[in-house]
Parts: sequence; C-alpha cells; structure tokens
Amino acid sequence: MSTNTNALTTQDLEFLRRPLHGFLSVAGGPLPPQPRPVWFEATAEGTIQLFTEPDSLKVRRLRNDARASIVVAAPVGERERWLSVAGRTTVEPDGAHDLAARLATRYWDLDDPARAADLAGILAADYVRLVIHPQTVSRFLF
Repeated sequence: MSTNTNALTTQDLEFLRRPLHGFLSVAGGPLPPQPRPVWFEATAEGTIQLFTEPDSLKVRRLRNDARASIVVAAPVGERERWLSVAGRTTVEPDGAHDLAARLATRYWDLDDPARAADLAGILAADYVRLVIHPQTVSRFLF
C-alpha cells in the first residue's frame, strides 16, 4: 500500500536508521534525473542529512534550486518497502565531519585499516552538510 504525508512517521524513522543506501536526486539537473547513492541520516527533528564536497555538482545545483529528493528501499529478501522524501534542501557549512564519522560507523567496519584510512581522508577534507526538509513523504509497503 502506498501513502503520502508531509512528515516522517515513527515507523519511517526506524526504517531510515538502518544502514541502507539512499538515492539522491536534485532539481536543476538533467532530465530524467540522475540519482546518486548516498549515505544519509534521519534526524529526530524529521529531516534527512548527508554530507558532500562543497564544490560538488549537487551543491551547485542546489544553490540554484533548493529542491531534492531521496529514495530508500528495503534490500532484496525483505518485504517490498520504499520511502521517498522530497523537499527544500539547505547547505550547512557545519556538522559534516561529525555526520561523516557517525555514518562511517554505521556503514563500514572501522576495525578494517583500509576503511579507517578512508574515514581519516574524509575527515581531513572539506565537506558541507545537506539537510532535506520534508515537504512530501511517500511510502510503499507490500
């Protein structure tokens, strides 16, 4: 069954706290949109945040048109489920490194020296935090 609202539910937040990849699309890009897989975090306030390089194409596009969406789906072997969040996106200059460190522990085994080195590289580089403020939340559960 598919439903639409303008806010994330408790069940949505539980689903989004899992180590799943999201597929981000930003407005102002090619048609059809070209989503990219991303790490993300759903906040207690009901926003979605991720990090990226400050000069990335997605940031340049968001500065011209602040709309973005992210779609997250359950992996194969589970009941079919997906969630789409669309809304205005802000580019925040702070918090990206803390977010990256939290997400790295969720997605990677940091006891692996290669992954620990990857995280050190991320933390040494310049990043911004993108925050999607939901205006439309669509979900499907079968």
